[in-house]
Amino acid sequence: MAAFGLGQAHRAVFLPAGMMNRNWRIEAPEGAFALKEIVDVPVPKARRSLNVLRVLADDGLPVCAPQLTASADTVADIDGRSYCLLPWAAGSHRIGADLSSGDATTLGALVGRIHQALATSGTRLELPAGQPRAKVTAPEAADTEAGRFLQVIAALETSTPFDTAAAEALRERRRLLAVHAHQRPADEVPCGPVGWTHGDIQPLNVLWEDGAVTAVLDWDRLAVRPYGEEVARTAQVWFTAGDGRLDLERVAAFTAGYRSVVPITGEDLADAVDRLWWKRMTDFWQLQLHYDKDDHGPDELWTSGERLLHWWTACRSQVRAAFTAHP
Repeated sequence: MAAFGLGQAHRAVFLPAGMMNRNWRIEAPEGAFALKEIVDVPVPKARRSLNVLRVLADDGLPVCAPQLTASADTVADIDGRSYCLLPWAAGSHRIGADLSSGDATTLGALVGRIHQALATSGTRLELPAGQPRAKVTAPEAADTEAGRFLQVIAALETSTPFDTAAAEALRERRRLLAVHAHQRPADEVPCGPVGWTHGDIQPLNVLWEDGAVTAVLDWDRLAVRPYGEEVARTAQVWFTAGDGRLDLERVAAFTAGYRSVVPITGEDLADAVDRLWWKRMTDFWQLQLHYDKDDHGPDELWTSGERLLHWWTACRSQVRAAFTAHP
């Protein structure tokens, strides 16, 4: 704690929930703090994000401004490792099903305020030249990847229930790819406004108290993206129910909240939604971790993602309507 100009910590608790970086809750005479060892991102990128947080906090947004070191840095290098220290944020996590329509609108408006604040000169974030591109995986490439995993599963000496279900899902995915190949996005240039975005506004990165957001956490994925991409992904992550359906009422409320702050057209949002659907259609990242890296952590995300994909494919017009309804 001395590296951050604070007194001797009298309690430190390791937080095992962090998937990438190591985190601790630190209690010191000055209060409670979250200490993070920076592992998952390059230190210069982490330092940039931490500096942005100080600006956003000054603008009144619910973020945790990092504690500075004695040399006025946001990162402390100790014994060859890099750390940052942030005030411990009050509040609790909520899932999308716990939010009222009003809460969903509040969350959407907050995402809009974040985008606006990140666009100000105070953050010193510059936009790169040109329109960012969004990869559109060819259906043939996705089919080849599905076939590869089917071969991997077929070669296993013994199969688990996950292997059996994955093989069935892969065969169905190949069928969907063949049927819907002509509906993939026409090019890799997304529509709509572009700017700096958080990149991962999901329930574990948002704290609530008394119906208000008290903190948006984990800014490691701060990057330039189409705004519609962050809106579509955030709504999908928050409002996918356990049975694989999107809660379209909450989606519409969330999107209306966002559009009350940021002027984005329905056409731009429809483009973002279609691109996200195609990304889900052609993505196998959970299986890449499971079979290529022996990491079974995201297995349930594969199962829930398949349920969502099937429902979404059958209800694309309703999904578009929810995202593009007039605010």
